[in-house]
Amino acid sequence: MNDTIKNTLAALDNRNIKYTIKEHEPVYTMDEMVVLGLDHDAVITKNLFIRDDKKRNYFLIVLTKEKQLNFKALQKTMNSRPLRFASENDLTKYLGLIKGAVSPLGILNDENRTVQVLFDEDLKNCTNLGVHPNDNTATVYLAFQDLCDLIKEHGNEVGFITITNSDEN
Repeated sequence: MNDTIKNTLAALDNRNIKYTIKEHEPVYTMDEMVVLGLDHDAVITKNLFIRDDKKRNYFLIVLTKEKQLNFKALQKTMNSRPLRFASENDLTKYLGLIKGAVSPLGILNDENRTVQVLFDEDLKNCTNLGVHPNDNTATVYLAFQDLCDLIKEHGNEVGFITITNSDEN
């Protein structure tokens, strides 16, 4: 287990958050996660780091792996400027993460509390949610409410959005 994972688990331990962890080969896509079969009795999240076109607002969108994000619909819902994926440089700058390791736990690295976390409404009642511990060689399982409370305690804004599967991307 590397230092990144150890530090993330220490943050969970310091807040008395119950979790389990499963180490695995590095994965970079949801398709690779699916092949590992880690979602038995858990909801594995898809995590998308996006920004507005002026780089004024950054968002971490957390949704179920089956859903696709419709950027135009989200922009309309949020009444925001056009949205697009943030760069790898921004991912490192704001969340201290690399491509393939995007996780809501990356918020613990957001020292300036810049990134807003938007959860899909369907995650609210998850008792066993799977996310990377800021490294793509493991998956941590914890309750949604514990994750949400952790992010709020850190000082980042948390919101909820309804994401429906749509062919209109």
